[in-house]
This record gives sequence, structure tokens and C-alpha cells, in this order.
Amino acid sequence: MVKPKVLATHRLFDPARRILEENCDAEYWEKPERPPREEVLRRLKDKEALICLLTEKVNDELLQAAPKLKITANVAVGFDNIDVAACTKRGVIATNTPGVLDETTADFAWTLLMAVARRLGEGDALARSGNWKGWDLDQLVGTDVWGKTLGIVGFGRIGKAMARRASGFRMKVIYTDAVRAAAEAEQELRAEYRDMHALLAESDFISIHTPLLPETRGLFDAAKFERMKRTAFLVNTSRGPVVEEAALVTALESEKIAGAALDVFEKEPAIHPGLNRRNVVLAPHIASASLETRTKMACMAAENVIAAFEGRRPANILNPEVLKG
Repeated sequence: MVKPKVLATHRLFDPARRILEENCDAEYWEKPERPPREEVLRRLKDKEALICLLTEKVNDELLQAAPKLKITANVAVGFDNIDVAACTKRGVIATNTPGVLDETTADFAWTLLMAVARRLGEGDALARSGNWKGWDLDQLVGTDVWGKTLGIVGFGRIGKAMARRASGFRMKVIYTDAVRAAAEAEQELRAEYRDMHALLAESDFISIHTPLLPETRGLFDAAKFERMKRTAFLVNTSRGPVVEEAALVTALESEKIAGAALDVFEKEPAIHPGLNRRNVVLAPHIASASLETRTKMACMAAENVIAAFEGRRPANILNPEVLKG
């Protein structure tokens, strides 16, 4: 029996490789640097499945270069790198990996929030510099988190996980979303709905958890920063283009907001040089980067591929209409 051919644009974790290799003829990009585009297109010519990361654009160019492709499995919950409509047009299944990274991402959003509030980056740099002179009363004084107001933009699974964590800090939780949560969820999480303008005006910390959609691209622009408190902090672990970095830099330079903590960037891996500031915490897109979670994500992508080859509906299909008929 001839096994279906799969290309993974990353070496993946061993449990995911075992899932693939039991059922497929799997080929991996083993080098630490990202594969060149032309190399991906060349290797896809005879492949029936692609397991990819957010760094690979699955568009008409790629689909045309892969005439045998049946499924593209994204190892991420976001899928703004995939032209789902183009996949559907060509009968290619598209999948992602939702759910398994919610708690880990919420953990890291809280890590960023705490770090920027308490000036951890500055403190770490001082402690390592050899220039620390010892304890002082007003040295690197930051901002309390306990008892403050947390504004959550995007109240899906990760946004709700943020709200659950906020209860331990006795925070007031407010949120905004295109669809208001059920009353039961609001009551359980002690979260109050606000429109965007009210949320911006009330929040001491704003944490973004919205997907990248046409209507959310550039959502946080100069006008939004104008409405925030001067003492407020912005945290983004969603998608970089949700925030206009130039507008954010201007807001920071003019002290319209107190600081920011970012795990994602508008033009990754490039980062606006104006964000290299003492009151900004920067991380290299690692919110879901625990070994347990990233392994689960890779395994989920592999299982989506196997399901497609076995004629089953992948659990995380983005375009189920390709299976009709």
C-alpha cells in the first residue's frame, strides 16, 4: 500500500512525527531557519498534505504548485496565513489547532501584564548589569495589579481564561466583543460588557484576544490610544496587525498611555524600533510556547491530516463545504 505523502515545514515534536509516520510518507524541513519559499513550492509538487506554521502563506501560488494537495494543516489557532477561499475553490481542506493553547496563552498574557506593570524587564537588566547598588525606596516602582480594572478585547476562549485568572487579583473585569457573552458566562466570570469606547476609558490594563479579521486589522489606532487612560497598559498576545505599531509608538512617546507588553508584531519578525523602550515588554511570539501545548498543537495538526486521508471529517476543519457531495 502506497502511503500518502506529507510535507511538514518544521521538524515537529516526536509524538506528532509518530502519528504521521504510522500512516504517511512524511518529509520534514529539519533546518532551524525557515524554509525558503521556492523550496516549499518545489517540495510540494508531489505532496498530498502540508503541515505548516503561520510563516507559510497558503495562497493561490502555493496551491497551484501543489496539484495533488488534499489538506493543509496549520499548527496554530490563527489562520490568517491561509487563503481559505482559495483552498475551498480547489477542494483542499484547511484546518487549524484551536482549544489546546487557550490556557497557556492566557498564562503568558498574564506574564506580560505582570512584567510591564512591575517593570520586570528593567529590573532584570539592572540586576544583570553589575550596576545595582542595592535596595532603595523609589527604585523601579511600578503599578499594582491587584484591585484594578482589566479590559478584555475579544471574549472567546482565551479572553474568558483571562477573566478567570483576574478573579485571583480581585480585579474588575470588563470586556467587549462583536457578540455579547451569555448572561451565565458573565455571571460566572464576574465580567461586565462594555462597548469599545467605554472599555478604553475605564481599563487600567487592556488585553487583546481577537482574531485577525478585516474588521480587526488596525483596530488599535491613534484614536483608540487617545481614549485610553494615561496610566493604562496595553497587552497583545493575539495578532500583531491588530495594533498599528506607529500609532502605539506615538502614544508611548507622548505619554498618552503608560506602557505596553507585546508578544506579536505588525510585520513579524520586524519590530518597530520605537518599541525599544523601558516601558515596553517584548516577547518573540511565544504565548503558546510550552512544551506540552506546542506538542499538542503539532499532534492535532497530524491527526487532522490522518482524518482527511481516512475519509473522516477533520475535527478542526475551517471549510467543511469542501466535503459536501
